[in-house]
Amino acid sequence: MKKSFYQILAIISSCFLSTSLFAQVKSDTSSLSTVSLQQCIGFALRNQPVTRQASLDEQINERNIGIALADWLPQVSATGNAQHYFQMPVTYFNNNFVTSGAQNSSTLSLQANQVIYNSTVALAARTSKYSREYYKENTLSSQINVVSDVSKAFYDVLLSQKQLSIINEDIIRLQRSLKDAYAQYQGGIVDKIDYKQATIALNNELSSRKQSEEAIHSKIAYLKQIMGFAPEKPMQLAYDSTQLERETLIDTNQVLDVNNRIEYKLLSTQKTLQNLNVDYYKWNFLPSVSAFGNYNLAYFNPHLQDLYTRSFPNSLVGLNFSIPIFQGTKRLQNLSKAKLQVERADLDLINTRNVISTQYTQALAGYKSNYNEYKILKQNVELAKDVYNVVSLQYREGIKTYLNVINAQSDLRTSELNYYNALFNVLSTKIDLQKSLGTLSIQY
Repeated sequence: MKKSFYQILAIISSCFLSTSLFAQVKSDTSSLSTVSLQQCIGFALRNQPVTRQASLDEQINERNIGIALADWLPQVSATGNAQHYFQMPVTYFNNNFVTSGAQNSSTLSLQANQVIYNSTVALAARTSKYSREYYKENTLSSQINVVSDVSKAFYDVLLSQKQLSIINEDIIRLQRSLKDAYAQYQGGIVDKIDYKQATIALNNELSSRKQSEEAIHSKIAYLKQIMGFAPEKPMQLAYDSTQLERETLIDTNQVLDVNNRIEYKLLSTQKTLQNLNVDYYKWNFLPSVSAFGNYNLAYFNPHLQDLYTRSFPNSLVGLNFSIPIFQGTKRLQNLSKAKLQVERADLDLINTRNVISTQYTQALAGYKSNYNEYKILKQNVELAKDVYNVVSLQYREGIKTYLNVINAQSDLRTSELNYYNALFNVLSTKIDLQKSLGTLSIQY
């Protein structure tokens, strides 16, 4: 009984452990519901198909390197054959026709070949380091683009949600204004124009709310897509307004260094590979040298059932070499082509350097202008709130007309919308500025 109890306990524990491990493995796909920007980016870096493809490209390149470098290792193969003569071959020897050979024969061979020098294999060895570097940089480029795209999409959803929140607040104000205007109309203080204007404004805002709600759905769908998140699973965004405002700041005195840009690094690595290609064709006239060894077992017997009763072994070693003497100018044409590709790579680097400089200038100008607008519009929101509160109170007391209320509401709504537009524009242009500087972090 005691032994059975421990067996049952062990089974229950293993099932619980398996369930826990399964839950941990599935955490990326099933547990995300309310997520921050950092969680969205982290999830995207692990699950976005483009980044996963880049990672697979790295692994494929590693296999290709292994395939190419395998030619440095000894190549061993075995062959065999067996044959039976129905009619024996005849040769002419010493003025006579002589039957030669055995009616049954077989040969088993073991062959080994070792490359000593081969320009193609030597090129594979020299390029392996830079090839790995190129694919690592390609993966990093994909990750940077994912961080940028996910961040902007996240901010876009937040902006739409903020706009919806402002519209909902405006609807509450319009409903209160409509109630006040209708009460004053019932009391004979004003005519019906005020409450009809209030009704029109409320209906327009209700229509805007529906448009904003649908826009949020489409933008969340796009965010899920670039994250690699399951479209059927719910997702809500978590954020801290104070933290968002703090994140608007960036040092605008940073000096641009094109070597920090992943695009420039990729082109530089590609140029290095092309220079190695030039060296390959330049030294392609060198001979290819390899050593070989064979071990053969030969069997001969007139009786098939006794063919393998006795063997006649032989073995040998030797060297193979080949020298390209004339290839119809193919090597020289390939060499010229490789040099032109290097020259073209130089022009790509120059053009990319100019593009990066322009991108940085544009991103910096965009950030500075948006940040200045954001600081100014932040003050406007507070002023518009004060104006609306005073005008609304004065309208209830009969001091101001309803037109003043409409104008104050419109100013407040516009100020709030402009403020949040400016805030998220600053955050988006900050991403562009970091990307142009090559300082956008992918560590999440």
